[in-house]
Amino acid sequence: MPHHLRQNLQELRHGLLGLHKALIVSEQLTYERIYGRIASAGELLQLVMNDPWFAWLHPLSHLVVRIDVALEEQEDSSIEVAQGLLSETRTLLQPSTEGDGFERSYYEALQRTPDVVLAHASVKKLISSALTSAAA
Repeated sequence: MPHHLRQNLQELRHGLLGLHKALIVSEQLTYERIYGRIASAGELLQLVMNDPWFAWLHPLSHLVVRIDVALEEQEDSSIEVAQGLLSETRTLLQPSTEGDGFERSYYEALQRTPDVVLAHASVKKLISSALTSAAA
């Protein structure tokens, strides 16, 4: 994988982690309004991993892990793998008022939380830049 593409994936990973954090905080606030305060970071982690309330975030978590794997596999990572991850990220981060999956929950988080909007805009810019650079 060319150095510039690896760097683009690293920057995208960093941006996705920021978005993921903003989404968790947004969901935590909504969850706490309904169910009461989450007592600790450990309890929040357990909820994020196991509670249906947070399950919609799992596709984003898994995407970050797959980017990590691609960045670690020096010999096996190819331009096609990197481009596929970039395209998958662009597709995943399409909010929608339709359905009840990731796209709908993502849309709702964007509507209620300014930090999610800012993180979304940052990641979209990174994707656009990376795809332009990957095509060159």
